[in-house]
Amino acid sequence: MKAANARALTPDQLQEELLKLKKEQFNLRFQRATGQLEKTHRINQVRKDIALVKTMMREKTTAKSV
Repeated sequence: MKAANARALTPDQLQEELLKLKKEQFNLRFQRATGQLEKTHRINQVRKDIALVKTMMREKTTAKSV
């Protein structure tokens, strides 16, 4: 996910995206533990996407209060 795409989302959409990414992260960790994970780089991508979504959510909440 790119930052420009994340900025275009509403807070509700960001929340849904965060939930989706956390589910994917759980599934990837489970696959890694069972030895079924093929795309190991995807774990790092999902972690970075989660951080990006959380950052955008934080930006939107602080923008409202200012």
